[in-house]
Amino acid sequence: MSETMRAVQVVGYHQKLEMTELPVPQVENPYDVVVRVGGAGVCRTDLHILEGQWAEKSQVTLPYTIGHENAGWVHAVGSAVTNVKEGDTVILHPLITCGLCRACRSGDDVHCENNEFPGISTNGGYAEYIRTTARSCVKIDSALEPSDVAALADAGLTAYHAAAKAARRLTPRDTCVMIGAGGLGHIGIQVMRALSPARLVVVDRNPEALKLAESIGADEGVPGDGGHVDAVRELTAGLGAEAVIDFVGEGGATAEGIAMLRPAGDYYVVGYGEDITVPTIDMVSDEINIIGNLVGSYNDLSDLMALAARGMVTLHTQKYRLDDFQTAVDDLDGGRVRGRAILTP
Repeated sequence: MSETMRAVQVVGYHQKLEMTELPVPQVENPYDVVVRVGGAGVCRTDLHILEGQWAEKSQVTLPYTIGHENAGWVHAVGSAVTNVKEGDTVILHPLITCGLCRACRSGDDVHCENNEFPGISTNGGYAEYIRTTARSCVKIDSALEPSDVAALADAGLTAYHAAAKAARRLTPRDTCVMIGAGGLGHIGIQVMRALSPARLVVVDRNPEALKLAESIGADEGVPGDGGHVDAVRELTAGLGAEAVIDFVGEGGATAEGIAMLRPAGDYYVVGYGEDITVPTIDMVSDEINIIGNLVGSYNDLSDLMALAARGMVTLHTQKYRLDDFQTAVDDLDGGRVRGRAILTP
């Protein structure tokens, strides 16, 4: 093992990321696991981090290594680790959690009272190695290539969490609308198809994204060309959809999402960036629900990997070498990535 490794760090908000050399993380606690990174997803949240949107919430000290969608091979384990061993292929739940608080005991580890979030509040995976803990490691089939599945750790997990939540309330007579068929949306489509018999309508501005959506399970593709709210209403006999899952959450998508909803419908917010403005009288008279969605739990990730192992969820990726991190970030920002961008050390 080399004493140092390459790592891509946030050095300041509204500044470009910088490559640096850092010491390889070491096992410090009995449950620590050091993973050699095989793939790290490049996420829109990474762009929001650079814009300073997470500065107050994360309270992270700069500089730090970014990257919260990580998979690779176990490199070293602490003395108490029994669930994985050196050489195992793993995907990492994005949070490091305590296992002892009420949320963790309930399987809701996303809301762990003592969590760390590599890539957001502590060092992440745009690097050659990352330190996590045994609780965060999901062992996957050694035939799976970490760079093929890395973005399932957060983008896939977030999409799974929202789609699975919606699927629990949908019947075969219902319609679910998904806004956005990009990095998260294309996974959400596959998850909804696997879990629910509801009719699935996908809205996206990009004709190629709609083509992909229909090829992986959408029943209808609706161009986001300005007439999409009316088109959805027309598809639902003027009533609106029982569920809308919004993977965009900015650029006017929130008002449109709520306008596509039928009375007593559920609006699942996944993408973010703007405020939701709804008159309270409309919320009361239409009895609509606005539901926030963070990333999924460890169990959600295990369920998602079971779907992936069966070939029911496939991640569409564009791969970049770690040295080409800036190109990957620019391509994502410029809308040039189909599916998910992945950095490979």
